[in-house]
Amino acid sequence: MSHMDLMAGPPPTHLPVDPATAELEGSAPADVVRRHPASPSAWAALATEARDGGADDVTVYAYARVGYHRSLDNLRRNGWKGHGPVPWEHAPNRGFLTCLALLALSARAIGETPEWERCSEFLRDSSPAAFDALLG
Repeated sequence: MSHMDLMAGPPPTHLPVDPATAELEGSAPADVVRRHPASPSAWAALATEARDGGADDVTVYAYARVGYHRSLDNLRRNGWKGHGPVPWEHAPNRGFLTCLALLALSARAIGETPEWERCSEFLRDSSPAAFDALLG
C-alpha cells in the first residue's frame, strides 16, 4: 500500500509551449502581441524591449502587468493552484517568470515598494533559479 506524502508541496507547473515564442525571432514584440494577446512570452518581450529602449518605468510596469495577469490565467488553466514551483528550467515558463521579474523591477522604480516586495518574493518562491537569473 502506498501512502501520500502530506508534507510534500504541489508538483511543479510546466506550461505548454507558447506559440508566440517562435514568432519573436525576427518580429517586433508589439506585432507578436497583436497576433497573440494572451502570450506571456510576447508581453515579456514587449516589456523587455521597452525597458531596454529607455521607456518610462510606468510603460514597462503596464506591459509587465498585462503579461503577469495573462500568465496567471495560463497557469491556472494548467493546474496551478496559486502556489508551488514554476521552474525556470522549463522554457515555456520563462514568459511568466520574466513578466513577474519585470513587474517587480518596475514597481520598485516607480516607488511601489509593497508590490516590489510581493513580486520579488513570489518570483523567489516560484523559481529560485529565475530569481537568481533575473533579479539576483
